[in-house]
Amino acid sequence: MNKLQLTLAIFKPDISLNERAVSEIRKIILKDNYLFVRTKFHKMTLEKAKEFYKVHEKKFFYNRLVYSMSSGPIWCHILARENAIKEWRKLMGPTKVFKTIYDEPQSLRGNYGVTDTRNTLHGSDSDENARTEIDFFFEDFDINKWYANEEKLFRDPKNLMFDEKCVEHKIK
Repeated sequence: MNKLQLTLAIFKPDISLNERAVSEIRKIILKDNYLFVRTKFHKMTLEKAKEFYKVHEKKFFYNRLVYSMSSGPIWCHILARENAIKEWRKLMGPTKVFKTIYDEPQSLRGNYGVTDTRNTLHGSDSDENARTEIDFFFEDFDINKWYANEEKLFRDPKNLMFDEKCVEHKIK
């Protein structure tokens, strides 16, 4: 098995309080061979949402996005698997929900998305952004230390157990 890649997955406020949908999406993620490395239930302030989405500051949807992301709680997950970033983005589906419903209805956004802003999920788009985004939400998580000490153990399912209560894979 090749080295695992980390990515950040966010369940946005439009879905986070829908326990049934969150549970269904997590089952799909597990079935797609992702490992939940860390999980956090979090409420972003407007200031934190502006900071996180600063890269989009000049875009027409920026205000809608930051107000939406700070409107309720979110679930943040550090996910791991081979090609995690590419595969997570494929599983989520395109950001434009109305197009996605017709073009990729089997995707998570095709099934659960409401609008282009309330499109249910966020995923990192590169290794560099994954590192930045993981650091943003998981200040106490050291990516380099994880790769040095845990990544190899996470590659072998016999070393892991899934803790449903905290929604994380743990080393036995």
